[in-house]
Amino acid sequence: MKLEGDQLLSADPQTVWAALFDRDVLAEAIPGCESLEQLSETEFTAVVKLKIGPVSARFKGAVTLSDIVPGQSCTLSGKGSGGVAGFAKGAAQVMLVPEEDGTRLSYDADIAVGGKLASLGNRLLGATAQKLTEAFFRNFSDALAQPEEARPT
Repeated sequence: MKLEGDQLLSADPQTVWAALFDRDVLAEAIPGCESLEQLSETEFTAVVKLKIGPVSARFKGAVTLSDIVPGQSCTLSGKGSGGVAGFAKGAAQVMLVPEEDGTRLSYDADIAVGGKLASLGNRLLGATAQKLTEAFFRNFSDALAQPEEARPT
């Protein structure tokens, strides 16, 4: 499944870049995130509880950032397992472009799913992925709007 889009964020590129690598901001922004642990500057593990159609599962996974051009772009690669619900894996290229009103974050992702999730069909998976993406950016934008000292720790 392919996901692509962009979002205008009301913060400068340096602030958006720092937030993309901030464990606390990400934990608040990821829908269903129960825990997020930063293993290194470029590696995270997470537990996320999601309901996709009739399937509810707790996914345990890992994300690695690579191809990093500071302040401009990176690749996020990840995989997660939801037990009998199945698995998901994928990669997303993320790019930041300064704009007059903030920063345009664009993404281009390829995601593969297996197990029960794969049986749900592309239409339901696509709609759910779009809903989760919108929730992430809404939460991420809200976190960026908070003064840094007021962000969760």
